[in-house]
Amino acid sequence: MRMEDVWLRYGRRGSWVLAGADLTLGAGEVAIVLGRNGAGKSTLLQVAAGVLPLSRGAVHDRPPTVGWVPERFPADQPFTVRTYLEAMAAVRGLKSAATEIERWAERLAFGPHLDERLSNLSKGTAQKVGLAQALLVPPGLLVLDEPWEGLDAQTREEVPDIVTELIATGGTVLVSDHRGEMARLPGASMWHLDGGQISPAKVASTRRWVVEVAVAAADPSAAVARLHAAGHEILGVREGVRR
Repeated sequence: MRMEDVWLRYGRRGSWVLAGADLTLGAGEVAIVLGRNGAGKSTLLQVAAGVLPLSRGAVHDRPPTVGWVPERFPADQPFTVRTYLEAMAAVRGLKSAATEIERWAERLAFGPHLDERLSNLSKGTAQKVGLAQALLVPPGLLVLDEPWEGLDAQTREEVPDIVTELIATGGTVLVSDHRGEMARLPGASMWHLDGGQISPAKVASTRRWVVEVAVAAADPSAAVARLHAAGHEILGVREGVRR
C-alpha cells in the first residue's frame, strides 16, 4: 500500500493535519508511527484504513480487507458483543462466524461477556472486542491506534504475537505505539510524523540500565505486571534475603 502526497484538514479553514505525507508499506511489514500528541498520528492511521476521506493526494493498493482498531472502541451501541461481532463478520463476507467469534473471545479473554451489551462493558473489555472485530477475517492491512489502552497485562502480551502471526502470512500492520511494544518485533520500521509529513524516525540509543527492585513477598506477580505495563523489561524474579 502506498500513501502518496496525502493532505487532510478538518474544515475548509482548518490547519493542515497532513501536508504532503508519503508512506509505502510492503507485505509482511510492521510500520510504527511516532510523534507528539496532536501531531496527527490518529488522522494518518484513519486515512490508511480508509476511514477518513482525503483533501488531496491518494492511497494506492490498499488491501481489500482492512482491520481498523481505534484507540477507544465506540461501545455506545445497542448490541450485545456476540451480535455486534456477527454483524461485523457479515460485513466482511464471513457468513458463519460462530467459530471465529468463540476463538477470539477465548484468546482475548472476553468469553463471559459475549451476551452482554456493548454499552455495559469496561473500557478494557470493549477494547478487546474492538481488536477481535478487526481479526475475524484475516486482514491484509491491520491498523492499530494505541491498541494497548485499557488492556490487562495478559492481553497486552497477545498483541505482538497476533501481529507476528499476521505478518507471517503476508499481512501488513500500521500502528501508533507510544509504549514501544512493537519495536521488539524483527524488521519493524519506525516513522516520525511532524508538521504533517512523515519521515524515518531516528532510533534512540539501545543502552539501558538495570535497576534491582525489592517488593513485598505477597506482591511479586502484581509488581511484575505493573513494571511490564510501564514498558520495562523483566530480566528475572528471585527470592530476596531479609536484611
